[in-house]
Amino acid sequence: MAQDLYQYDKMIDRALRGIVREALERAAREGLRGAHHFYIGIATEMPGVVIPDSLRARYPHEVTIVLQHQFWDLEVGEDSFSVTLSFQKQFERLVIPFAAVRSFADPSVNFSLEFAAAEQPAAKPAGVPAPIAPSAAPAAAPAEKAGAKTTAEVVTLDSFRKR
Repeated sequence: MAQDLYQYDKMIDRALRGIVREALERAAREGLRGAHHFYIGIATEMPGVVIPDSLRARYPHEVTIVLQHQFWDLEVGEDSFSVTLSFQKQFERLVIPFAAVRSFADPSVNFSLEFAAAEQPAAKPAGVPAPIAPSAAPAAAPAEKAGAKTTAEVVTLDSFRKR
């Protein structure tokens, strides 16, 4: 078999991460409409991931965040996104590079993507503005649902590769 000089697997990975970026950009611009909500699995050990130390201690390798009813200040950059979530009634700003996203699902429409673990890139400044303090703190339940299960269909890159 010929050597893949075009690195199609990396092209597919970038294209699929572009879907995640576009969905988040739309949610940041329009809000989550209808029943749409996102489960986003994050590799917590990747460079550039900014999460509370308590969350990193509980989930040293991977955590799933939920963007549904209670999230604030979602900002999407070229290489990362940031969002404010409530953890145990305390607001925390998270910065997540797209390279650290391991899974993305919108269970309302039975859509999901799963990404293979990639080699860790060198730390690079995030393309998202500095954290913003949330303006109003509602007294409702936290938005996180770490480890939440979905019934969405998972699409892996292996199903598109020639064997």
